[in-house]
Amino acid sequence: MTFVINTNSAASQARFNLGQNNNNLRKSMTRLSSGQKVVSPRDDAGGFAVATKLEGNVNRSEKVLHNIANAMSFLEVQDGILEGAGAIIDRMSELKSLYNDVIMSSADKENYDKEFRGLQVQLYNLSQVKYNGISLCARFTEKNGNTETLFEGPASQTNKLMVQLNASGDESIVASISKSSLLSAVTIHAGTLEAVAYNSADPSNLKFRLANASITGSGAERVITLGEISVGVIAQALENVATLRAENGAGMSQLRNGYDNLLAQKTNMAQGFSRIMDVDIASESTRLAKYNVLTQSSASMLAQANTLSEVVLILMR
Repeated sequence: MTFVINTNSAASQARFNLGQNNNNLRKSMTRLSSGQKVVSPRDDAGGFAVATKLEGNVNRSEKVLHNIANAMSFLEVQDGILEGAGAIIDRMSELKSLYNDVIMSSADKENYDKEFRGLQVQLYNLSQVKYNGISLCARFTEKNGNTETLFEGPASQTNKLMVQLNASGDESIVASISKSSLLSAVTIHAGTLEAVAYNSADPSNLKFRLANASITGSGAERVITLGEISVGVIAQALENVATLRAENGAGMSQLRNGYDNLLAQKTNMAQGFSRIMDVDIASESTRLAKYNVLTQSSASMLAQANTLSEVVLILMR
């Protein structure tokens, strides 16, 4: 065996092992304290890149889910408006039935007419309700347009709102919901019982608007009386409002399905992000204990290796 003074290879090796074990111990402590397995890109460059993209998708999905929830709230408020409109029209039909009672005097019929005129104004006011400044019901196809919407009309005569259903920005994955064409739905042509545009001209005077802005209007803005209108017109208007509520329900169902699908995607992406980035506490705790012991052992062996040179002094005495 060779004994030397200038070079202590055992101490050098022990010092190297101490440095390695100390680094591993620090890394394990950092992972446990942060909860992350990949603390910096150098730990897993590829995994870090994938996790960054997944995190972006998760964050965008959360905001899109928020937007979808707001759209569902919009439709829920709209459905409340349509429910109220249906109740008003139902009351109109009751008034028409009472108006036709043979024992009613002219004064009695005038009282029914007063309520009927008031209900027309109330129905119009419902069509003007807004949700956070956005109209729930549409009179025109565009915000500042002059083309009127038409109940169950073609796409060019409706007022649509597009709701994005994905986090990638793909414009093909959207839900189309409608501002309700309430005014058109309650504007009935007595000859055909079809809904017409609210301001459409009718030279035959067979168009009846069950919604009017004021009881004092004249001409096309004039409120109608119970004596002018038939039960069939009111019944058709009620059926039209029921159809609007059905369309509203279909829109809510579409948004709910889109919400659930996107929520599932967000959950799965979050799980993928977690598998890459989040530390397994149980495994890392085991590694922490291992490197803690190895660090202390390496430090002890380095101290022992530093005493090996003292043997040379014994030989030199």
